[in-house]
Amino acid sequence: MFKIIRRSQLNPTTVLMEIEAPYIAAKARAGQFIIYRVDEYGERVPLTIADHNTEKGTITIIFQAIGSSTHKLAQLSEGDSILDVVGPLGTATEYGDAKRVAVVGGGVGCAIAYPQAKQLFEAGVEVDVIAGFRSKDIIILEKEMEAVSNELHICTDDGSAGYHGFVTNKLKELIDSGKQYDLVIAIGPVPMMKFVCKTTEPYGIKTIVSLNPIMIDGTGMCGGCRVTVDGKIRYACVEGPDFDGHKVDFDELMRRNSTYKQHEHEHLCNLTGGVR
Repeated sequence: MFKIIRRSQLNPTTVLMEIEAPYIAAKARAGQFIIYRVDEYGERVPLTIADHNTEKGTITIIFQAIGSSTHKLAQLSEGDSILDVVGPLGTATEYGDAKRVAVVGGGVGCAIAYPQAKQLFEAGVEVDVIAGFRSKDIIILEKEMEAVSNELHICTDDGSAGYHGFVTNKLKELIDSGKQYDLVIAIGPVPMMKFVCKTTEPYGIKTIVSLNPIMIDGTGMCGGCRVTVDGKIRYACVEGPDFDGHKVDFDELMRRNSTYKQHEHEHLCNLTGGVR
């Protein structure tokens, strides 16, 4: 059992939880994830490790309550426990010798972008964070991201806060203004990551993306998380989740991720928003 020692509601659908998991915290690195089960009847659900504290022996997860399992998790309170938390899984992000990096996050993907920026910033790398949200009301981790970046650019689709426009527009503006990035890290919705890669490709800037395919066991055995990278099948749970974004078949990934969309929606009542 893994005890929840802190719970915070970041916006109407997004929850932060700090969980006692000393063995995971001792080995966790930016880019890795865990798989949890709320109880013995629960699904296996992957979530990226948003932060970890080796002294306290805790890890932090941030998630949106949008399906049956995440709604169950969101209903837990401080002091409650999660049955299973397995990790750290996946391969930690490799930055090479990058000296100036742009970390681009979209929506709840900023929960994954944050530990990337933090690890780079603490290593002395110059970090610009570009964080995109639909509107001001759903912005998360603004203070945390500001603390681990040389420049933080908040973007909103509706212009209610920060830059009015998409993260790709802001990224292009920064590059065209003379920012010479050695590396761009993009984390968020698949279409966003796809277009970040299209933005950086003409400039020849290496771009890493964190992929979120359908995943079940987290060990590479089920094959559900397979993605095509540079024309070859790769398994995101053991070979990723990070890949060279210029070599990812994003259209295939989007098709695969939508396979069970109808069944996922069936978890929620259209009248009450409750879980069936």
